[in-house]
Amino acid sequence: MSLKKLQSVGIELKNIDLSYGDTQVIKNVSLKINKGEFFAFLGPSGCGKSTLLRLIAGFEQCQNGEVFLGDEEVSRLPPWKRNVGMVFQNYALWPHMTIWKNVSFGLEERKLPHNEINQRVNDALELVGLQDYAQRRPNQLSGGQQQRVALARTIVIEPRVLLLDEPLSNLDAKLRVHMRQELLELQRKLGLTTIFVTHDQEEANTTSDRIAVLQDGIVQQVGSPMDLYDKPENLFVAQFLGSANVLKGKIKTEGNDAIFEGEQGLKVSLSNCDAEGSKSIIFRPQNIFLCEQGSGEADLNGIVKKREFLGNLVRYEIQVDQQQILVDEIYGLGKEPAEEGMQVGLSMDSDHVIIM
Repeated sequence: MSLKKLQSVGIELKNIDLSYGDTQVIKNVSLKINKGEFFAFLGPSGCGKSTLLRLIAGFEQCQNGEVFLGDEEVSRLPPWKRNVGMVFQNYALWPHMTIWKNVSFGLEERKLPHNEINQRVNDALELVGLQDYAQRRPNQLSGGQQQRVALARTIVIEPRVLLLDEPLSNLDAKLRVHMRQELLELQRKLGLTTIFVTHDQEEANTTSDRIAVLQDGIVQQVGSPMDLYDKPENLFVAQFLGSANVLKGKIKTEGNDAIFEGEQGLKVSLSNCDAEGSKSIIFRPQNIFLCEQGSGEADLNGIVKKREFLGNLVRYEIQVDQQQILVDEIYGLGKEPAEEGMQVGLSMDSDHVIIM
């Protein structure tokens, strides 16, 4: 199994509605997830992403809609007939069993031949680097090792789909970075269709081929991490994927130029813009730069209200009239940062302005 591609399938959700009593938590969701794709459900707590994952696994039932695994409609099948593997947030390992028994449990329930069980468990433990830990119990392992056991137990049954419900949330920050790299490497090695549920946009961005951003049970947008970041379809997506400055106002033309006038009297020149009327503009903190106040470079003028040193970056909060604007500057040795209270100008790269 260590190098064997699994027989994965694509997933399709058609017009899914799911309610708990009078509370509708999934609202007319339709999605296609490609065979072998690493796909993420991303959104804040309570948006319905874990519920949607459990629906695919068979632990939830929708009131309307269809769930397809490959060409098979499975919305009324119980979990054990779907051949789907799921790794839970708390790993759900048997504390009284050895690692070997935890991993072999699903195969024994399927009453496979003893020799085949031995081979598949050995392969699965080797795949996750735990072949030397087979006789230990879960409480003798670190959090990262327990997560690998949960993965091995899931992969050993050779599922068609791998479902990951915030599997890294119990790990410390450094280990999370390491484990998400291991997850992606393992997924690529097996060619296994994978859905990863997370509220952490960095995790989704670094692992996923595509992401579905959810809010209030509705899919707001689906796309690659870069497409979602560069071309958000609404303010929620723009602000959820990374920091964003949002200004509300109007765009009007003056001769050959397009001018954005903010509600606070701010004016910004826009290039390559043919929109007019009431609009919001969005720009990322790295696409606006500090300069001398009142200089020809300055599109806006303001005062440094806060400064945060983030190691590779210095983040400023600039007050421009009544608007707070974030600015990220790369920090370099010997570079003098602006002080709080300093009056500064802001130069905007209008090519990177997103118009809503």
